[in-house]
Amino acid sequence: MFPLSRAATIAPAGFNRWLVPPAAIAVHMCIGQVYGFSVFKKPLAKVLGVTESAAGDWSEADVGVAYSIALALLGVAAAVFGKWVERSGPRKAMVVSMACFCTGLLLSSLAVRWHQLWLLYVGYGLIGGIGLGLGYIAPVSTLMKWFPDRPGMATGMAIMGFGGGALIGGPLAEELMEFFSTKSSVGAAEAMMAMAGLYAASMLFGAVIVRVPPDGWKPEGWEPREVSSKLVTTASVSVDQAWKTPQFWLLWVVLCMNVSAGIGILGQASPMIQDMFGVTPKAAAGYVGLLSLCNLAGRFFWSSMSDLIGRKGIYCVYFILGAALYASVPWTQGRGSVGLFVAATGLILSMYGGGFATIPAYLRDLFGSYQVGAIHGRLITAWSMAAVIGPQLMDRLSVANKKTMPPEQAYNSIFHLMVGLLFIGLVANLLVRPVDARHHLHNPS
Repeated sequence: MFPLSRAATIAPAGFNRWLVPPAAIAVHMCIGQVYGFSVFKKPLAKVLGVTESAAGDWSEADVGVAYSIALALLGVAAAVFGKWVERSGPRKAMVVSMACFCTGLLLSSLAVRWHQLWLLYVGYGLIGGIGLGLGYIAPVSTLMKWFPDRPGMATGMAIMGFGGGALIGGPLAEELMEFFSTKSSVGAAEAMMAMAGLYAASMLFGAVIVRVPPDGWKPEGWEPREVSSKLVTTASVSVDQAWKTPQFWLLWVVLCMNVSAGIGILGQASPMIQDMFGVTPKAAAGYVGLLSLCNLAGRFFWSSMSDLIGRKGIYCVYFILGAALYASVPWTQGRGSVGLFVAATGLILSMYGGGFATIPAYLRDLFGSYQVGAIHGRLITAWSMAAVIGPQLMDRLSVANKKTMPPEQAYNSIFHLMVGLLFIGLVANLLVRPVDARHHLHNPS
């Protein structure tokens, strides 16, 4: 086994920092499969009936709880283990992430085979969710240390792979289920087992090649510029002090509202477009993959733009433009225009991804780089809350609405509700101010 300690990952002189982003992407592309979980919803709701739901089959909403648990545990694990990841380094965190996430998929396979819903929650939700949290935060602070000259772009690279996970995971799961399906099986159990093996290999590859810069390293020829914004500090704030500040909790609300408004679409994407426009399951899987591509591209594009216009400004764009697009989605359904629907939701998901990728740089601006990985880990508890709010609003309200209206109209009122969530996030973002100097460390070590 290759050495796992942080010391073993310190880069030698002359190391090319551009070798680190592929390590991050190799891990994030795998754990980002959670964004493609919606392709499993309809098959898992007819495990017993195979061709259609039968007595004793799970409902789509019951299956969706595993998705919410996984994302909730992502935030909890990131908060609890953030300091450990900083101390132990990205390689060890990536290996533990692989073990948890792939074990979760294997247990999920058994849950489907034995038809035990609680095991799906424990496997995919609890154990897999811990793997998500560790794998998510491990590369972020590492890449910010390698790219102090472009922190927004760095966080975009660190997190873009996660957004693209469904681009591979959604169609891959659909193809595997089709390949393994029989007259007595929907193929989901076999698909999950195969994906566990493929993802384990990719995540171990990322762990092998990842490196951290030596203390005091900086890009050749680069010198820190004078701070041009009051919201950007050269001071340091510890993780234990940061979450006592109002700025931390305002950003917590910013992230929670941004995520709540986007994550529901991702979790219900495949059934939603089938209900609203009557597309085939394979076309719906392609839509999931397209949303993943938008999510991925947005993480790099919008976070890079934040280096030019500032973090506060870019979040104003996310919330104002996002609200306008959500308000327009029911209109696209009324016109029967699947193209406009895909375009609007794709742009929404690009800004959803951009919000994820920009938040670590926003934290670095306000609190410094000293323990930004651990601070980011605690802030991701906002994701935990959003993982309950967004998907459960979408799942439960859509099910309730289908009892009183046609399925294609069941989502419209939910889109209007998302506009309200984005308005709350906008207000919180506008209230962000520089961190008071009393919270700064004088001699960080």
